[in-house]
Amino acid sequence: MFTIGDFARHGRVSVRMLRHYDALGLLRPARVDPFTGYRFYEAGQLARLNRVIALKELGFSLDQVATILDERLGAQELRGMLRLRQAELETALAAAAARLVQVEARLRTIENEGTMPADDIVLKSLPPVRLAELTGTAGSYEPQDVGPVIGPLYDELCRRIEEAGVVPTGPGMASYEDAPGAEPGTAVLVRAGLPVPASVRAEDLGGGVRIVTLPGVERAATVVHRGSMDGVLPTSQALARWIDAHGHRSAGYARELTLACPEDPDQWVTELQQPLSTD
Repeated sequence: MFTIGDFARHGRVSVRMLRHYDALGLLRPARVDPFTGYRFYEAGQLARLNRVIALKELGFSLDQVATILDERLGAQELRGMLRLRQAELETALAAAAARLVQVEARLRTIENEGTMPADDIVLKSLPPVRLAELTGTAGSYEPQDVGPVIGPLYDELCRRIEEAGVVPTGPGMASYEDAPGAEPGTAVLVRAGLPVPASVRAEDLGGGVRIVTLPGVERAATVVHRGSMDGVLPTSQALARWIDAHGHRSAGYARELTLACPEDPDQWVTELQQPLSTD
C-alpha cells in the first residue's frame, strides 16, 4: 500500500486533490487507519485515478465523472472520448494561433502608421494571363476565413492539372471579390488560378474548372509581401496608404501573384497587385 503522499506522487496529483476526491466519493482510500486517520491506497487504484483525471480534462464536471465511472466506462470507450477531446483541443489551439497571428499583424500595422514604404511600391503594367481556375466562397476577406478556402482550391487545382499532364506556364494567381448577390463583405468569391497553355481546355481538367483570361492592366501598384498570407495586413494596408497618398484610385479587385510557395508559409513570397484607374 502507499501513503497518500506516495500515491499522489505516483498519480501526479496533489494530496489536496486526493482528499477532495475522497470527500466526493470519487476515489476512496483502500484503507484508513482507525487511530491516526491516515489514508492508504493500492496501486490498482491508479487506474480509477487516471479515469477521473482524463474525464475532467474532457470537460466533464466531477458529478458527471462519478456517474460515468459508476457505469464502468471501458478503456476503449474512454480512449475514443479522449481522442475526440484531443482533436477539439488541437483545433482550438490552431484557431488561437491564427488569432495571435492576426493580432500581431494588426499591431505591426498600427506601429507602421505614418510610414510610407515608397521604395517598396512599384508601378507597372500587368499582361493578360490565361488561367485554369477553381472558385469557392469565404465568409469574409479576413485571412482566417480565406485561408481554409484558398488552400484546398489550389490543392485540387494542382491535382487536376498534374493528372492531365499539363505544365503551368507561370505562378499562381489568386483574387477575391464580393460574391454576386451578397451584401458586400458578407460573402467573398475566392478565385484560385494557374496559367495554362492555349491548348488546354476546361474539359481537360474535369468539372468545376474554368478557363478564364484575366485582362491586362495598364497601370497597377504592386508590392512584395514576404511570409504567410495570415500576416499580409500590414503590407496590404501600406499599399493602400501609398495609393491614397499619391493621388491614385483603385480600379477593381486586387490580385495576388505567388512568387514562391515552399512548405513553410513563413517563407512564402507574394506580389500584391492593385489595378489603378487611368482617368
